[in-house]
Amino acid sequence: MFIPSSVLIEKDALEYPLGQQLYETFKEQSKVDVVLLKSNRVTGLPKERREKYEAGKKTIVIGVRKTMKFQSCKPSAHFQLPLVTGCIGQCEYCYLNTQFGDKPYTRVYVNVDDILGQAKKYIDEMKEITIFEGAATSDPLPMEDYTHSLAKTINFFGLQEKGRFRFVSKYNNVDSLLGLDHGNHTEIRFSINAEDIIKKFEHKTPSLSQRLLGTQIVIEAKYPSGFIIAPVFLEEGWQKQYGNLLDDIDRTFSNVMLDHPITFEIISHRFTARAKNIINEVFENSELPMDETERKFKYGQFGYGKYVYQKEQLEEMKMFFQQRIEKFSFPHKILYII
Repeated sequence: MFIPSSVLIEKDALEYPLGQQLYETFKEQSKVDVVLLKSNRVTGLPKERREKYEAGKKTIVIGVRKTMKFQSCKPSAHFQLPLVTGCIGQCEYCYLNTQFGDKPYTRVYVNVDDILGQAKKYIDEMKEITIFEGAATSDPLPMEDYTHSLAKTINFFGLQEKGRFRFVSKYNNVDSLLGLDHGNHTEIRFSINAEDIIKKFEHKTPSLSQRLLGTQIVIEAKYPSGFIIAPVFLEEGWQKQYGNLLDDIDRTFSNVMLDHPITFEIISHRFTARAKNIINEVFENSELPMDETERKFKYGQFGYGKYVYQKEQLEEMKMFFQQRIEKFSFPHKILYII
């Protein structure tokens, strides 16, 4: 269970039952520094980026979600569902390093009923199956032992005829989600990578074996489940690395009873110039492959440019994963390879 060093509580958060509950919970923990902010502006973190990152990763901010306009979330869902922003993990490549570079803390929202009420409005407006992604800008699972927001959300979507919820995590504290009446409307996925990549770049996260075990547990609870394999690094020897990963998956699930096909989303590594600068500030001597001369520059869906692998490399990657996954002995479905 993650225990923060600091908890910052925004002024408005105490007006909600969950805000009061979290305040009482953390106030009783002697090793946690609880600060009641005088406004909804977060202050008190170091100014230097590396020190701010290190402090932020040990900090939880408890606040109120103000805007109820949900962002789109292609290709995995129609909308983001913002229960949490940020993550306690310290993955060197993570795009959150850029998106929340000046806000490296994890923020949890206490007005969950408002957020779910807005989701219901979107579902009613769409009048068709509407999918919400709960981990577009976060890993919400480490906060669940405190907030129980995922459990509330899963129960909510279990009652929605046309609403679907999905989230992805690197963590495996799923026990509190196992007895819920999810109605097959929530898909729990796990973000995985080659074992060497996890050890080298995914700091403060569970091992590959722990994540595979977490997947087995949610499958036994009848949840639809899947994997995001990301980011895929197409460096020397990548076929062997990811071949070993796929072999581990096949061995693990070949004899598991599945109620739903296991889904796969596979994403190649990419980076922006700003991300590279921030990563190099935070992670001194990082060995992430970020040589712009070896990549192709491409504009993304949000208008900024990023460096991706060459077309031939991506085609080889797509063929590799398609051919290997097609040989799996258990029901599966590839959603996309990009």
